[in-house]
Amino acid sequence: MYEIIKPGIDALVEYLSAHVITCLVPAFFISGAIAAMVSKQSVIKYFGTGTKKWLSYSVASVSGAILAVCSCTILPIFQGIYKRGAGIGPAFAFLFSGPAINVLAIVFTASVLGFDLGIARALSSVSMAIIVGLIMATIFERGKKREIVPENQVVQIGAPTITRPKYVSTLFFTLLVAILVVGASGIIDLTYRLATVYLLTIAVSIILIFYYTKEEVKSWGYETWWVVKKIFPVLLIGVFIVGLIGGIAANFSPSHDPATAVGELTRPYLGNNSATACLLASVIGSLLYMPTLLEVPIVGIFFGYSSGLMAPGPALSLLLAGPALSLPSMVALIRMVGWKKAGVYISLVVIVATLIGLLYGTLI
Repeated sequence: MYEIIKPGIDALVEYLSAHVITCLVPAFFISGAIAAMVSKQSVIKYFGTGTKKWLSYSVASVSGAILAVCSCTILPIFQGIYKRGAGIGPAFAFLFSGPAINVLAIVFTASVLGFDLGIARALSSVSMAIIVGLIMATIFERGKKREIVPENQVVQIGAPTITRPKYVSTLFFTLLVAILVVGASGIIDLTYRLATVYLLTIAVSIILIFYYTKEEVKSWGYETWWVVKKIFPVLLIGVFIVGLIGGIAANFSPSHDPATAVGELTRPYLGNNSATACLLASVIGSLLYMPTLLEVPIVGIFFGYSSGLMAPGPALSLLLAGPALSLPSMVALIRMVGWKKAGVYISLVVIVATLIGLLYGTLI
């Protein structure tokens, strides 16, 4: 029995021991701070049909960093802003960006799969949200006015903004990011890293004491804990299952190594940067339900990107399509907006993810 589960345990220990303290913990605090201290309503109000396109698409394309939700959780929020009168383009750009530009996932991707792929994922997600939104607007909007649901029929999101000097919030988030960057850096000596993180933490504490209310700090703690308890257990289980599947696949792979078995078996299909490989990765990503962060070990371990068995192009295609779509979310979306809009959106995500992956694989 132990031999069966050993690969799952090994994958869990190796993966999390290398990334939890230096990467996930600071990222959890950043995600909690964004959720608690950035008003969602201040983002959503920019999606109206009367808003300038450059502004509405800019906000919609990066809104995922604020919301940090999965492909299913984003749907109720999308429905609310869509019925409230958001333009079709910004609404669908928001629908894509919500799960695709999760700050935790981007940081985790860069830390685990490499800085280049992490940056490529971040930039591609923003660009893809805008592209998908513009095409949806071109096809379906065409100047048509939709019936807007009265405000009292839509749940309002967010809370009143507490005023403070603008530089305070900028400095606060800059310090949090600095803690993450310094803590995760492998080129700085451990002693200097700890000393720097200690000083940065003191600076964060001073800002909290003098510029943030007790309720805001409590809310930050609550939101951080909410993200941890929602994501961390699923990540643990997911990494274990990925390792377990690798152990089973080892019986059929040439090397019989659980760490590379699935990657070896899928290498003929995903081991190159061809259009077929990128399309297959996009389709796989669109069908699987991957909770936040789980797409990283799936690409790194399951398909063998970390061991060089999966090519960069298909890896990026899967990272783009996977968080934005899943079979359950596609079914729900069809019921919300109809099969035509949902079908075009789903097709666009798969096609654009394929093309971006193909481009990245060609350039890398």
